[in-house]
Amino acid sequence: MSDIQRTSGFGPGQPAICFDRLQCAEGGQPLVMVHGAGHTGSCYLQTPDGREGWAQYFARRGYDVYVIDWPGTGRSGRMDPAALTGNAVAAGIGAFLKTLDGPAVLLTHSMSGAYGWKTLEQNPDRISAIVGIAASGPGNIEPVPPVLERGDGYVVVRRGQFDRRVDLTVARRFDDVIVEKKLIGEDSTRFPREALAAYRASLTETPPRLAYERSNIDGSQLRIENFDAMAGTPILLVTAEADPDHTRESDGAIVDWFVEQGLEAELCYLPDKGISGNGHMMMLERNSDDIAALLADWIEGRIYK
Repeated sequence: MSDIQRTSGFGPGQPAICFDRLQCAEGGQPLVMVHGAGHTGSCYLQTPDGREGWAQYFARRGYDVYVIDWPGTGRSGRMDPAALTGNAVAAGIGAFLKTLDGPAVLLTHSMSGAYGWKTLEQNPDRISAIVGIAASGPGNIEPVPPVLERGDGYVVVRRGQFDRRVDLTVARRFDDVIVEKKLIGEDSTRFPREALAAYRASLTETPPRLAYERSNIDGSQLRIENFDAMAGTPILLVTAEADPDHTRESDGAIVDWFVEQGLEAELCYLPDKGISGNGHMMMLERNSDDIAALLADWIEGRIYK
């Protein structure tokens, strides 16, 4: 098994993005991994039960892997959490991509889906393909949720199967209900539940404006304006069967809408590939390597065809 060379550093911009770079050999296809809400890049570096993460899998497969933290979060440069917007995150990702030797595959998860679409629109020459894991859609297609309550500095909305309180100035951690019912999923059979305490300890806060935009409150989610810029870049949305907020129907609707806009998009519903029992955090589940292999096969079939 090849030894992995791992280095860390900071990209350009203010605040600067912190990254880990993993590679086994020079000259591999760049792959940039972007975490979702309440997480950092650590979700790609190790599973809660101590196994190697997707970053190591792809490095051993020959990729030049970069695992980043959103600007203003994790180990990246600090800024006022209330001032961190989706546009700022997308701009930070774009600036980081421009430091790489060539176009990268961009892999996003959950809330970062919207940042990936925007980054592709703004930097089409720096992205060779996008893989969205249970990825949020752009604001063009995301429903505006009903507001159940507005108070001094917060709003409560109904999104999917859950009622969610979004603070407008204070970053919040996920409560136990969201962790167990959304992130893990009551019907997931693949999450290492014996490692639940380790997983909880890895979670962090979600900046308030990003949470507000993710719920598309008042139509605030990032929108795509120039679909022509995205044309020709392969897009894959990956959906598991035990993710309550990302069903075959909901994620399939995003793919169908992308195709209607002239984009090269497709849905990978894991049970159709013989992979069952997964939830929202599929990169942390016991069969994570099986899913990574499926993703790598798709990437290589698109960019090396």
